[in-house]
Amino acid sequence: MQPAELDTGRCDRQHEDARLAALVSTGILDTPPEPSYDAITRLAAEYFRANSASIGFADESRVWIKSHWGPHIREVPRKNSIFDLVLANDGPVIASEFSELSLSEEKLPIFSLLGAGFFASVPVRSFDGKILGTLSIFAREARLGLAPDELHMLESLANMAASQLELRRLRKSLTGNGSPRLHDAGASAIWPSSNDLRRALDQHQFVLYYQPEVELSTRKIVGLEALIRWAHPERGLVPPLDFIPLAEESGLILPIGDWGLEEACKQIQSWCLEDSRHASLRVGVNLSARQFSREGLADHVRALLLQFGLSSRQLGLEMTESSLTPNIRTAMEVLGSLRRLGVSLLLDDFGTGYSSLNHLHSFPFDVLKIDRSFVVRMTEGDQPLQIVRTIIELARVLGLDVVAEGIETREQYRLLRQLGCRFGQGYLFARPMSAEAVTQLLRLPGRVLPDPEACDILRV
Repeated sequence: MQPAELDTGRCDRQHEDARLAALVSTGILDTPPEPSYDAITRLAAEYFRANSASIGFADESRVWIKSHWGPHIREVPRKNSIFDLVLANDGPVIASEFSELSLSEEKLPIFSLLGAGFFASVPVRSFDGKILGTLSIFAREARLGLAPDELHMLESLANMAASQLELRRLRKSLTGNGSPRLHDAGASAIWPSSNDLRRALDQHQFVLYYQPEVELSTRKIVGLEALIRWAHPERGLVPPLDFIPLAEESGLILPIGDWGLEEACKQIQSWCLEDSRHASLRVGVNLSARQFSREGLADHVRALLLQFGLSSRQLGLEMTESSLTPNIRTAMEVLGSLRRLGVSLLLDDFGTGYSSLNHLHSFPFDVLKIDRSFVVRMTEGDQPLQIVRTIIELARVLGLDVVAEGIETREQYRLLRQLGCRFGQGYLFARPMSAEAVTQLLRLPGRVLPDPEACDILRV
């Protein structure tokens, strides 16, 4: 069966909300793989002599792989995924060549992740017909397709998975655990509501601003930090502190965070296409504690790097100490898998937590970012200056780079250079700015900013 054109927009918001509500009602996203699903993927792989088989369920922005046979991929971005192909087709999708899908390998990165040349995928539906996930088989060797009886067998296995899913939903409803979080209960006078956030996500109201990170000795732009803003049509540019706490509470931080990761990767690609020398830039993206609770985060990041043709060194992931502490074991596993992938790991707001030294010994960070609260007090006395000096020396001993945040005055700039701090960012150099404004800044000769000691620099 030929797949329909890939377009997630054709599924209107009402239908998608109903699909997500049905998915949440099963509780499947918060569980480890279960033997019943593992038996199904094993049977599928063995029957079709496939190299890999998987069952995955898709929420707003990613496909969670809940059972696998063969190479293990824990999650992939939903956009351009096999799930979206099946959803758009409202039925099975079978392909042995990318030309059949009008998609490149980069647009369907799971092919490279699994080394596959053929796949077949059928929907796993809820009891009332909503497509919640897929059962897929992958083979390295291309083949012509599936015979009718083979397709029937694959669909029968998917129906077995659907039956297990329905049993899970019924057990969950009997115990009364949890309820869908897709809508606020009733109208609320408090702004924003979770409905407002979901609408902003659907209508593409979120934007990324970027603040340059410079090498202090040369003033060359060596990286950027991506910072989310909400471009509200009536309220203007809304800062993150006004909506991120609600996004965390409601769970919407996951699709919003996934959007931010993809948008940053897309922008890195755009800058590199304009000038290949920009490939040396590293763009840092802030991750929340909820994002670090996902053991498949590295798989997700790897798929995005492949999709946009980026090297791992071009992406930095920034996290605070507080985002690591809810589940230390999971954080260790996630950071380890990201380190093996090759992306930079930055510990943000260093010095504000309670166990910074312990975290430095436990977690594989590359960069420390000195919290701006220490930088702004450097000129107020010996003690604040000594704190910054100690952090820089500690990083040197541990072989870590240091970025000083919140540099606002020439005196702070001078002191940081004297202390041997290599990198910094702050209003002295540039405020967070739009991607278009950054593009103009990157066109400066050698990406070198004017000397703030000699003149006032342009601040966007």
